[in-house]
Amino acid sequence: MNPLERRGTFSLAGIYGLRMLGLFMILPVFSLYAEGLEGVTPTLIGLALGAYGLTMAIFQIPFGMLSDRFGRKPIITVGLVIFAVGSVVAAMADSIWGVIIGRAIQGAGAIAAAMMALLADLTEEEHRTKAMAIMGISIGMSFTIALIAGPFFNSFIGVQGIFWLTAVLACAGIGILYLIVPQPSPEHCHLHRDVETIPAKFASILKDAQLLRLDAGIMLLHALMMAMFTAMPFILRDQLGIESASQAWFYLPVLLLSVFGMVPLVIVAEKKRKMHKVFLSCIALIMLADALLGFAHGSIWAVGFGLWVFFVGFNVLEACLPSLISRMAPVDGKGTAMGVYSTSQFFGAFLGGVLGGWLYGAVGIEGVFFSCAGIACLWLVIAFGMKVPAHASTYMRNIGSVSESEAERLTGLMRGLAGVFDAKVVAEDGVAYLRVDKQKFDEAEIDKLLEQGAV
Repeated sequence: MNPLERRGTFSLAGIYGLRMLGLFMILPVFSLYAEGLEGVTPTLIGLALGAYGLTMAIFQIPFGMLSDRFGRKPIITVGLVIFAVGSVVAAMADSIWGVIIGRAIQGAGAIAAAMMALLADLTEEEHRTKAMAIMGISIGMSFTIALIAGPFFNSFIGVQGIFWLTAVLACAGIGILYLIVPQPSPEHCHLHRDVETIPAKFASILKDAQLLRLDAGIMLLHALMMAMFTAMPFILRDQLGIESASQAWFYLPVLLLSVFGMVPLVIVAEKKRKMHKVFLSCIALIMLADALLGFAHGSIWAVGFGLWVFFVGFNVLEACLPSLISRMAPVDGKGTAMGVYSTSQFFGAFLGGVLGGWLYGAVGIEGVFFSCAGIACLWLVIAFGMKVPAHASTYMRNIGSVSESEAERLTGLMRGLAGVFDAKVVAEDGVAYLRVDKQKFDEAEIDKLLEQGAV
């Protein structure tokens, strides 16, 4: 990537990371804080944790479409302001319903799709996959840091202080947006099919059974994660005697070791091309982790090991699911498929919060984890029949202005190249979208086609 692309990619990753950090920092500490709020019930604790997911699921695709009309930065600014307002509402609330409203407002500032569109405006097609990977890494890092930072900040400023800090981080994001993020050139500000949702593609995406399996997978994965955090703070305090101020030191080694645990599995899945076996194995790991936490939540070693197993499986699946979506989606409909996938993910967070809270109130801690183990078992059954896509990567090439007939002819020629599984040249975009085997595909063949006067 050139300096402008690197600056845009890392600054946008920073903004999104700060926002997700603010959302996730309350996960390990909120259930204990909520006990002192007016009108609290276990179900409402779960609703407060997951409320952001519902509004984010509703608004993230519309926000992306609005950014096409009104500009990326203005819409992202509006989203960050809404997020900051929600944080302030939650910080000032003295009842559980006030926090629920604040969390719902936070989620309504759904900037994910607009951020990805701006990232696409700032990067050339050839470098976009790399830029998206950097964005994904920032999200994963923010989640890990948040689980450690939440208990740490809670010991100094409390949960209300964390909400105030979240508002400050949102304002910092606005500053980064205008002071550091470059302004894309007008010729790059157009629809990007690889990251943006196209309404005309919805029907085909929603009819694809394989994509729906993956959408259900990410929904269940985040539901299981949110359900776990409705009960885990109580286990650490009431069963293991670890006060909230010290819980960061419990999460730290578990999360760090889980990163080391996931790396070999990702290598086997991607490099050794054993994606299906690794995918099913990680669902099984989550199922076993939840069962262990249900049976042995009175032992600090069992809880630590159970959490480690859970996060190994969670981290691998979080990395593999977007890769599978990318490989299974229509070559020119990846953005739409990812939009539906993200909506499913956010809705899963909402569903898991509500379900976890209700289960905790109805059947206790054991019931939460045994139910989660049962849900993971159901997911394993659903995923077992998944067809494994070819080990392919997305490749895009800007080819300039072409007619519809030229686009069709180029599509046919590119599909015949070695290592190309699928190709689509879109005339209105002037872009060739390809799904390729990197070990067999040679970019020089595309150059030859263009040099020979195909365009």
